[in-house]
Amino acid sequence: MTLPALPALISLALLAACSNPERTGRFLLDPPVAGIQVPNRIGTAELKDVSLPEYASDQEVAFQTADGAVRSNPDNLWADSPSRAFTVALARAISDVSGATVIGEPWPLAQPPARRIEVRVERALAQADGAYRLSGRYFVADDGLTGGGANHARSFDIRVPMGAQNPATTAAAASQAVAILAQQIATLSGPGSTIATTRPATDSFDLPPLF
Repeated sequence: MTLPALPALISLALLAACSNPERTGRFLLDPPVAGIQVPNRIGTAELKDVSLPEYASDQEVAFQTADGAVRSNPDNLWADSPSRAFTVALARAISDVSGATVIGEPWPLAQPPARRIEVRVERALAQADGAYRLSGRYFVADDGLTGGGANHARSFDIRVPMGAQNPATTAAAASQAVAILAQQIATLSGPGSTIATTRPATDSFDLPPLF
């Protein structure tokens, strides 16, 4: 073997190692089927794309170490875009637990939804204390076209014990947290307030007659 060929062989070996698909794990966000059913208080609702912190919206599965830092590994990825996966899974879980028709935006049906749901996640992380924490706020608004409806602004702070901290347990705990959040939204529960809609939304084209 000639010496100049050695660097080329090393580069080929490194390339082969990096391209090995078995080194990359892709994990699903898949909430378990709820064992309970709650009354349908939502009806039909469009779920806006769930807002996630930057570290949680990244493709790599994030985790917190004992020093408080949030870290990740390029070998451990979410199987889908986290925001899309969270939105789709949450809409399905709310529908499953309550019988409501909740669909992620854009709304695909001719009949408009009765309500709109927005979820703003402030933390979605496998913490160093051994728990997966999902916290933030959610908002359920009536369509504002008929008046007399109710709008809800509520908080959630969900903790799911993980035991060993690894990507598989993180995915399982995140899925469980989504299922719990779905039950909370379906029952319109959690700390917060309810604001009554007192008048129909103003139609920008409903102008007074010209004389």
